[in-house]
Amino acid sequence: MKTQISPNRSSGFTLIELMVAMAITAVIVTVLVSITGVALDTWQRGRSEIRASRQARSMLDTMAKDFESLVARRGNNFEWLYSKIESELPGPVSNPSSNAAELIFFTAATDRYAGEIGGPNDKGGDVSCVAYKLEYQDPVSGKEEESSSAFVLYRLLVNPDESFKDLMGKDNLQTAFSSYSNKVSEVENFVCENVYQFTLTYQVEVSQSSGSGATAKTTIVPVRVTLGDSAAGKEFRLSGKGITTDASASGIKPAVTVDELKAGRLTGVEIGITVISDSAAVRLAVPGLSEKVREKILAQDSFQYSRVVALPGM
Repeated sequence: MKTQISPNRSSGFTLIELMVAMAITAVIVTVLVSITGVALDTWQRGRSEIRASRQARSMLDTMAKDFESLVARRGNNFEWLYSKIESELPGPVSNPSSNAAELIFFTAATDRYAGEIGGPNDKGGDVSCVAYKLEYQDPVSGKEEESSSAFVLYRLLVNPDESFKDLMGKDNLQTAFSSYSNKVSEVENFVCENVYQFTLTYQVEVSQSSGSGATAKTTIVPVRVTLGDSAAGKEFRLSGKGITTDASASGIKPAVTVDELKAGRLTGVEIGITVISDSAAVRLAVPGLSEKVREKILAQDSFQYSRVVALPGM
């Protein structure tokens, strides 16, 4: 028996079939767009993190080399290291950096005399004064520009001749360095940008006595002195007479006294930085940004790095 095909039957899709196909296509497109968006966000964050990592490595490597060659001597009135948290922090009026350390100390840096060690300009000196400072300005022009300013870290290395003549042997390094302070943020001293926060934690060994008479004993204990908390204006100074700071030491009980800390031995420093992405820097520069929005931007597009550096014994 043969099956006869009706000449009136249509060969296209029905309306229901078209609607089902469109619905399936819409679902597939939505899923693909969502996956692409997630992939792009991941790629952008990964790219920002890689760039931030490079910037952090540049800063931490440079500062670690300087700290590893720290020069200080006991038994004199000279100041060898000075650091503080800025009381007037750099940044847009509405969104300044909350922690920006200023740092000055003496070091036997290997790039003294502009890298001409052993050359005709090398006069034999090996101790230089080095200063670090965080500024909010255009890294090219060296001025604060509304459209192009960024958080920029600078490093000034004063050659050994000037260090010896103008800065060494002073009982107040901050005051002695005032004639050089404007040179720190010159464009040729650029280290890296988008360093939103810069903190220092000093590691100190102190001697604590307990008991009396025959039971008296002295214990050497490590403590941490952190510059970079919410209170601005805290200082840490190292002189030939010892350590002076208005920051409190943490890590042991009972609390360390001022005299115990002053007689302590500086053994190391932990450098901490927060690097932000380019997009975060642009968004943080928006006038009138609320604290809640600022914290959200930093949570999404900031990266924290740190390094502990052992210091030469003093």
